[in-house]
Amino acid sequence: MNVTTAAPTAPSAAAIDWDEAFCSEGANCFRFGLDDSGRAYIGSTLSPGEYVTDSVEALRALISAVKAGAADHLL
Repeated sequence: MNVTTAAPTAPSAAAIDWDEAFCSEGANCFRFGLDDSGRAYIGSTLSPGEYVTDSVEALRALISAVKAGAADHLL
């Protein structure tokens, strides 16, 4: 999994097709996106140039693990 903060080799924000942001309580908003090569992205609306990127399969596994409670100890 890669964390990117506007690195020169990263796609520009315009190259990522972002979904509408998902906001929970307190306006904590996250968004999901895909680029033309099929890579998946998760980003915060508070820091548009920062995001996590990996393959769709890897981010699917991450989301499934979170839904299963693997990150509950962080709450």
